[in-house]
Amino acid sequence: MSEYSADIYTEPFPQDVNTLANLGPLRGMAGIWEGMRGLDVKPKADGPRKQAFYERVELQPIDPQTNGPQLLYGLRYHTHITKPDQVKTYHDQVGYWLWEPATGTVIHTLTIPRGQIAMASGQAAADATEFELVATQGLETFGICSAPFLHHAFKTTEFRIKVSIHADGTWSYDEDTVLQILGRDEPFHHTDRNTLHKVAEPTPNPLAQQATQAA
Repeated sequence: MSEYSADIYTEPFPQDVNTLANLGPLRGMAGIWEGMRGLDVKPKADGPRKQAFYERVELQPIDPQTNGPQLLYGLRYHTHITKPDQVKTYHDQVGYWLWEPATGTVIHTLTIPRGQIAMASGQAAADATEFELVATQGLETFGICSAPFLHHAFKTTEFRIKVSIHADGTWSYDEDTVLQILGRDEPFHHTDRNTLHKVAEPTPNPLAQQATQAA
């Protein structure tokens, strides 16, 4: 039996247009952030290598999104990472953080310009300050898709991210990307972690701005 209603077209009404007030556990992530002491552990031919990095990430609220009766609130993000004292991009990533209040589901989508996309999910309470999301290669939902070379040489079998929202206004993440690397028997755990400090407040989503101006 399906968990969904037979009515797949009717949108929920009314909807609160103020996304910032409806982000659940994502509320503490909205804004513009910098992290000065990130650590990446990546694979190299001679073994794991540690790399420090600087990160800037912008997370801005979007208008409420619907799939028929499904209602999602979210943040559109762009992450830009460089090595210390360098201009060249070390990592670039875009996507969305989404919250579905009706089911307590958090969704994280990511796209990187090396030919890979993923969608991870997890459950959380609306007031949670910690949550973990997982994407698994080969699944039809909440999976991972790579371009041919990455699938051949550095196949990502699982992506996992744990987020912690801290009382001092910062937030941090700990990622584990599991790779099956060509020529190696054991999976490699490519890890990244950082703590982000807010440098600017978020801009309210367009519908919320319009409602404020009309009031």
